[in-house]
Amino acid sequence: MTQRIPHLINGEWCPGVGTDLITVTDPTTNQPLWQVACSTAEEVDAAVASAKRAFMTWREVPTPERARVMLRYQHLLKEHHDALGDLVALETGKTIADAKGDVWRGIEVAEQAANVASLMMGETVENVARGVDTHSWVQPLGVCVGITPFNFPAMIPLWMFPMALACGNAFILKPSEQDPMTAVRLVELLLEAGAPKDIVQLVHGRKAQVDQLISHPDVRAVSFVGSVPVGQHIYRTATDHMKRAQCFAGAKNHIVIMPDANPQQVVSQLVGASVGAAGQRCMAISVAVFVAGARDMIPALRDELAKVTPGHHSDPEAAYGPLISPQAKERVLGLIAKGKQEAECLLDGSDCTVAGYPDGNWIGPTLFRGVTADMTIYREEIFGPVLCCVEVDSLDEALALVNANPYGNGTSIFTQSGAAARKYQHEVEVGQVGINIPIPVPLPFFSFTGWKGSFYGDLHAYGKQGVRFYTETKTVTSRWPETDIPGLNSSGSGTVEANMTITLK
Repeated sequence: MTQRIPHLINGEWCPGVGTDLITVTDPTTNQPLWQVACSTAEEVDAAVASAKRAFMTWREVPTPERARVMLRYQHLLKEHHDALGDLVALETGKTIADAKGDVWRGIEVAEQAANVASLMMGETVENVARGVDTHSWVQPLGVCVGITPFNFPAMIPLWMFPMALACGNAFILKPSEQDPMTAVRLVELLLEAGAPKDIVQLVHGRKAQVDQLISHPDVRAVSFVGSVPVGQHIYRTATDHMKRAQCFAGAKNHIVIMPDANPQQVVSQLVGASVGAAGQRCMAISVAVFVAGARDMIPALRDELAKVTPGHHSDPEAAYGPLISPQAKERVLGLIAKGKQEAECLLDGSDCTVAGYPDGNWIGPTLFRGVTADMTIYREEIFGPVLCCVEVDSLDEALALVNANPYGNGTSIFTQSGAAARKYQHEVEVGQVGINIPIPVPLPFFSFTGWKGSFYGDLHAYGKQGVRFYTETKTVTSRWPETDIPGLNSSGSGTVEANMTITLK
């Protein structure tokens, strides 16, 4: 009999009484791994009620004590890092290295949650009026809900509940129904770290369970990561019910390559950024914009992509794994077929096979040239190992293309010109900008901040206002003869990454 994935409701692990069962399959074979029962309406109500009761006690726990729970939690996550990586690889099909990276980025957020005391400090001004002082306090909201996608089953839940709990909230997690066992293990370790058994509830299901959570009168805030249609639905529904909501949605991330860029660096970085994780990540580069003479790099890019092969996560030579499901594979294959009618297909991964795994959801690297903004493969978020090449004559034309796109999650420029980098970083209407970095994902003490159709939340209401994050590489020389800075050699010279945030008003 297939193992049943448990729910955590009112501090008790239970198999669930729902009759709507979901079979979780191994994407490399499409064989069953386990089953999960969708939570009933009564179970969802019980989870919210339990979380609300737990919040009234948890909010009174001193902030340093909550931080110590997170200290123990991040320690346990590190102890179990490899085993968690194996579980992520099994559920998602990711390579072991990619799966462990998924876990590690989540651990970094748990580390930040352990530093929560300094983030909970309020403000004080004496004598704002004669004999009047003003004080502000940072206080928890109450019951918070997290709805997470399949592509990062460790990192994205860990984006949410460690910070929410450390700030004094209660939390209900509804993980993706396609890989829910990772979430179960994350919560088990949280309880082992000493968190109250009812401060986190874990429920499973589909749209019906999500709709009940985001409209429930006792839920105060909602966080979501996933597709645009679902993100828009959750944002509208949650805010219609007067809840705070942040919804990270789709992306069509562009990388702009200037003629002076280092060809070897461009090609090697672009290969991993486009087809890594089978392209199933919101920060993947899916459009390469070649400016003027930079288009001469496209043949080399095609040759390098042709060397990349997907495979089973147990294969150390595999560059990436399968798509998450047969349905996801069919959708990507349909977009590739459409692309062949629209543009020049330089590399076609439609007929990809992996020895020993004939039933896996495999798609090989796919490259299109001559793509324009009116084509389906440009407009749609493909979410597969597919890269579209667009050719323009100037940086201004590249900027106009990127800024006209409805998404604004991440973008990059590769150039040796400081002026070109400054112009692009300053004028592009995208929330996260990389300079000679293909995927500019910030560390947890920065905001993860998409713009336009990539994010619905408080910043979304203000258009371009908000916080932009960008990363660039710089060649530096240390003032000290010896240094431990990663990227610097023994003489103190080398290339390092520098992070910066810019507040736009």
